[in-house]
Amino acid sequence: MSTFDPDALECLAAIVEEGGFERAARRLSITQSAVSQRLRALEAQVGTVLIVRSRPLKATSAGQLLLKHTKMLRLLRADLERDLKELAPSSLRGAREDERISIAINADSIATWALPALTGLAQQGLPMEIITDDQDFTHEWLRQGQVLGCVTTLKQALRGCKVVPLGAMEYVAVATPALARERLGFDALTAHNFREIPFVAFNRKDDMQSEFVGKAFGLKRVMLNQLFVPSSEGQVRAVLAGWGASVLPRLLAQERIDQGLLVNLAPACILPIQLYWHCWNLESEVLDALTAALIQSAGLALVA
Repeated sequence: MSTFDPDALECLAAIVEEGGFERAARRLSITQSAVSQRLRALEAQVGTVLIVRSRPLKATSAGQLLLKHTKMLRLLRADLERDLKELAPSSLRGAREDERISIAINADSIATWALPALTGLAQQGLPMEIITDDQDFTHEWLRQGQVLGCVTTLKQALRGCKVVPLGAMEYVAVATPALARERLGFDALTAHNFREIPFVAFNRKDDMQSEFVGKAFGLKRVMLNQLFVPSSEGQVRAVLAGWGASVLPRLLAQERIDQGLLVNLAPACILPIQLYWHCWNLESEVLDALTAALIQSAGLALVA
């Protein structure tokens, strides 16, 4: 089997992660011409195109396999440095930009329980990159080999990966008391008035709002008037500013409900979303540390 040049592999990863040759050159501190030369050499060695020159740039199927291989090499280096730090801490330099350990986590988890889980590892110097996406889509980053682990709603383990249940995040529908009175006439959603109030969603992939309303009132098809704010904290601020209602994690909403800033529009309905941690099925101290940290924090914040 061919041995691939690690610099060429990191060049491929930089092109994909940075979205272009110029930004990849800046990250690697080389010329754009050198980036092109490394990629051409790697493509010649593999015997196929690795990058689709589109907008945005995308890795081909072969490119995705090499990208996954590059992530594995980063993980091996991170494990090695973790072990060496105990034996010869003064001999280690700081982590390089191209050695980042990438994981995909949904925005609501980042805004609530996930960052406290990762704080200790970040303080130890683990060069992490957190990629955010909707919880129903984070597993695609893992499937494509762009991250080594993800928090997702997918229960079935992906090929070559292991899965651990984390617990359920509870969601509630909220709005300001003033907006609830103005739009609904009273502080409760019903099957007849939910169309009277706009809902603030994360993005167009986010079906949390319609799923909540559908389950609350036994409706198969729900059409909502929606606004989009691609940030969990931003959704909270938009609701507090009176933009509309939203279905938010109880971890974010409960304190505002207790303070009277928000009102629970459907107190009898709580939507639990089960979350799972998927990661490559490899022997790795870094992966084990990430897994243990996420399980511990999720156990304190999520519902069993």
